Amino acid sequence: MVSLGQLAFAAPWVLVALAILPALWWLLKVTPPAPRRVRFPAARLLMNLRQREETPARTPPWLMILRLALAALLILALAHPLLNPGAKLAGSGPLILVVDDGWAAARNWPARQRAMADFIDQAGRAARPVVLIPTAPPASGEAVRPGRLLPAADALSAVQALEPQPWPVDRRAALAALEGLDLEGSANVVWLSDGLDDGMAYALAERLQHLGSLRVILDPPAARARLLLPPEREGADFVVRAVRPFAGDEDLIWLQARAEDGRVLAREPIRFAAGAGVGEARLVLPAETRNRLSRLHIEGEASAGAVILLDERWRRRPVGLVSGGSLEAAQPLLGETFYLERALTPYSEVRHGTVAELIERELAMLILADVGTLTDADGQALKAWAAAGGVIVRFAGPRFTQGVDDLVPVRLRLGDRSFGGAMSWTKPAKLAPFDKPGPFAGLTVPDEVTVERQVLAEPALDLGAKTWARLVDGTPLVTGERRGKGWLILVHTTANADWSNLALSGLFVDMLRRMVALSQGVVGGGEALLPPFETLDGFGLPHQPPPTAVAIVANAATEIAAGPRHPPGFYGNEMTRRALNLQATVRELTPIERLPTGVVRAAYTDSREVDLKPWLLAAVVIIALADVIAGLALRGLMPLRRVSAAALALAVIASGAQSFAQTRERGDDAFALKATLDTRLAYVVTGVAQVDEVSRAGLTGLGAVLARRTSVELAEPLAVDVARDELAFFPLLYWPVTLDQRALPPHTTGKLNDYLRTGGMILFDTRDSAAGMSGGLSGRSEGTRHLRRIVSGLSIPPLSPVPEDHVLTRSFYLISTFPGRWAGGTVWVESREERINDGVSSVIIGANDWAGAWAIDESGRPLFAVVPGGEAQREAAFRFGVNLVMYALTGNYKADQIHLPTILERLGY
Repeated sequence: MVSLGQLAFAAPWVLVALAILPALWWLLKVTPPAPRRVRFPAARLLMNLRQREETPARTPPWLMILRLALAALLILALAHPLLNPGAKLAGSGPLILVVDDGWAAARNWPARQRAMADFIDQAGRAARPVVLIPTAPPASGEAVRPGRLLPAADALSAVQALEPQPWPVDRRAALAALEGLDLEGSANVVWLSDGLDDGMAYALAERLQHLGSLRVILDPPAARARLLLPPEREGADFVVRAVRPFAGDEDLIWLQARAEDGRVLAREPIRFAAGAGVGEARLVLPAETRNRLSRLHIEGEASAGAVILLDERWRRRPVGLVSGGSLEAAQPLLGETFYLERALTPYSEVRHGTVAELIERELAMLILADVGTLTDADGQALKAWAAAGGVIVRFAGPRFTQGVDDLVPVRLRLGDRSFGGAMSWTKPAKLAPFDKPGPFAGLTVPDEVTVERQVLAEPALDLGAKTWARLVDGTPLVTGERRGKGWLILVHTTANADWSNLALSGLFVDMLRRMVALSQGVVGGGEALLPPFETLDGFGLPHQPPPTAVAIVANAATEIAAGPRHPPGFYGNEMTRRALNLQATVRELTPIERLPTGVVRAAYTDSREVDLKPWLLAAVVIIALADVIAGLALRGLMPLRRVSAAALALAVIASGAQSFAQTRERGDDAFALKATLDTRLAYVVTGVAQVDEVSRAGLTGLGAVLARRTSVELAEPLAVDVARDELAFFPLLYWPVTLDQRALPPHTTGKLNDYLRTGGMILFDTRDSAAGMSGGLSGRSEGTRHLRRIVSGLSIPPLSPVPEDHVLTRSFYLISTFPGRWAGGTVWVESREERINDGVSSVIIGANDWAGAWAIDESGRPLFAVVPGGEAQREAAFRFGVNLVMYALTGNYKADQIHLPTILERLGY
């Protein structure tokens, strides 16, 4: 490649052909065009005929210039000129691409793919092979190894198929793999790094530098991946922290908390102070809402490190109840567990059964209500369960006092103590304020709570330390003791109203909630194996588990490192699931700061290189056609009228050639073929990987329903960039509105206006049904405000809610509502007064997240739950989608049915 400032030629030897241009000039000059043929008419028509000499003796100068320009442009095109060419590859050996494809690379993965494609393109022009070395362990579980020498075309295919893995990179294994790499010549080495140091970055760079010149491409600090840490409990709240790999300026990101069905339960800001690497948010949720938490993620961040999956250990605290009596069925108000169940049900999942049955299931706390002496088997099982982290709470009662075992936190006196009885001169005792610090500190003790009877603890040196609640005379009422990782708690009175009215007060509820909060979550499962149920990919999206994933041990989920054998995700089944997060392996982020001397640092930037070859070839085609037309005209074989038509055709061809050149310049020459050979729907790329994946899956699901129920057969949907891609190929664009989208530039606005004016249709989905789109574009919801910013400048006519007799309600199905993943939002179309495009609305606006309701996975199963109507609502969403596509494809043909009675009347029927 030869560079001339901002211009370079990939095949400079072709420029030698420019030397023949003078010879071509001389040849064209001495070779006149073919003479014009004159047809002789009948003799009588020859009278007074004057012969006009119109055959030129030499080639006209303008035609010679045209043909010389044609030859020159062809030579220049074959020389493959490049404007603003990239840096020339160093060395004489192959191009070695080292790619960090771990979880941290997912945040800016498209930029990495573009950078790899640019380098491979340069290697292809230089006829140099490519070696691709991903640093993350492959999903097969094999060791990291360098790829073989590949031609540029094969390397480009491998790069396009490469995706980030949901586990960290293993640069130590990559370093070991380089030892067996045998290359000829000095290589050009490019390391596309994720910017994070695992302790082996310097060593890997040093080894790569021995292979040839090394260039390390890094994201700027603000663009590097962030890590979301598992939530920590502070009382009844969750504190969630996020880590960034740099201490920069003040920053703000948003945390989303979602339920298992995909609903957003909370959205809180995480603020990074200036110079701080850690930010935090506090989730204050009611217990019922907190129990439905399934996923926390950083909004707009597409990586496995930005996601925390929550299982029963966070979402809920199952509590088991064991009763020593038999009054629950006959007289529930007198039963030992009646008040316990009423107090716990709003905040925990309550389960009944025997000790053996309950500890086989996952529990956070087990309550024994007036249970007498435990059997040896139950006692040993409970001790082991508490040692593993369980909380055991025992309540006293008549059966409890008859025989006391050793599963109590303090030594007890035989019998019980009674207040206010015939043999006692004391009144029922009240509770003393709770000590600080203690599990019940801060709770208010009502004056009306009294205790009439209790069991007594033997005095001991450690009795005070084990006392959590006491009566006003100092007698312990609640005692507790650590047992392994768990707790053993004794309430020295009954769980019903027999010995105390504590169970009738709100204090009883608060005390039980504090006890549940002491638990570590669910405890159970033992050594049971949990198979992979649903795993995350590198972008943090859920998928079916890969065949290489293996089961985990239930109690070891917090100690297992995420990797190819155990990808992050849920393990177990629908009823019992255990979350394995990447954060079990990665807890902090360290940026790459030190590299060997001589290493070139660079950033991920869009290539400014412009390939001029397609443009020049297009110009060659246009000039060649012009030469043919000129030659025919000079010979008299093409009248003026045909010349005008040919000039018009030439202009059309020139326009098409320009579009072709632009398409080739972007490298999307297959885009037009894909869009035109099959009927397809399209979705607008938002830049948020999760939203774009939902749009793709949603239109795929809608296409499958259309194929089953109608004659419409749609190919896979296409992602479009409204600023670059041609939109005229698509009858319908699905446009999800996100917070990150900006106002459209003027040229894009004009392009969209042309699309809408010529019959295109756009479905804007703000996906915030809580706001309901109550005011169309004039509403005040957050999604509506972002939509107004996006569409400012578009020629959108006045809108109104969909009328009951609108064609959209009967284009295929008869429907009256338009739900999606959410329900209740208003759908807006153009007002009837506007008759643009034959009365067919070019813009439809709603907020029900239709793509989320239509989305399916590879097996055809729905990806998200729909609320509040369940599967019946999903069916209604699909019917709306079918009507929408029919409306986009066929227009308002069914509107003519409103005239059918009048037509039949005039025909005499």
